[in-house]
Amino acid sequence: MNPVGKALWYIDSHFAGAITLEEIAKVSGVSRFYLSRAFGGATGRSVMRYVRGRRLTDAARSLSAGASDILSVALEAGHGSHEAFTPETVRAQCHLGNLELVEPIKMDETLIADLEPPRFESGKPLLLAGLGERYTWETSKAIPAQWQRFHVYFGAIPGQIGRMADGVCCNSDDDGNYDYVCGVEVASFAELPSEFSRVRIPKQRYAVFSHREHVSTIRSTINTIWNKWVPESGHEVAAAPNFERYGEDFDSKSGTGTIEIWVPLRA
Repeated sequence: MNPVGKALWYIDSHFAGAITLEEIAKVSGVSRFYLSRAFGGATGRSVMRYVRGRRLTDAARSLSAGASDILSVALEAGHGSHEAFTPETVRAQCHLGNLELVEPIKMDETLIADLEPPRFESGKPLLLAGLGERYTWETSKAIPAQWQRFHVYFGAIPGQIGRMADGVCCNSDDDGNYDYVCGVEVASFAELPSEFSRVRIPKQRYAVFSHREHVSTIRSTINTIWNKWVPESGHEVAAAPNFERYGEDFDSKSGTGTIEIWVPLRA
């Protein structure tokens, strides 16, 4: 069983207790950083949001069935961090029709059988600048709209180097939040628009994969990298920014052209 499969099993077997991302990653045999990326790629959810969702769903079912001890059920569900969950209301209405329940999920096993082998690069330090937003795996569907806003600036950014664009994931936390920056390499951060985000990427070794299909299918490639190639490769992923690089032949109107996926590796 791969790390995400182990994580799903552990969560659905232990969510009634106080479990942490560190604990889930340890049981899965990987780092917290790796599990967060692989779990999101395979399920479309953040690890700890899934834990809380499963716990609240179980509590809501108990309450709607008439559980007598509201306080006990609410505390066990972690009530206080989820405003939409009101124990008294759930028990009184005796149904769950107006709640968004989180059922046990099965990992997306749609993996690419003939993934193109990566090349390995010693990446130079980079200064990247562009538009940044904070996301979770659940809200990341808004990233294409972020790219649409960024295209207005592309080619006219002070200090821009070259004609390639990067989509950088960085600054992740244990709750599954991360920054995504649509940007370009720049010579310096001077004279950039005030609304721009700035990312310094240090020298880093990478495995670089090519995605040659339509951009809408990129998640299958990313899922295969994190949930098949990495576990089987013997390489360890570094807790560093990872990014997609859109080549000069990429057409933002049609969504076609070469996209490279740069995965940071431990030396």
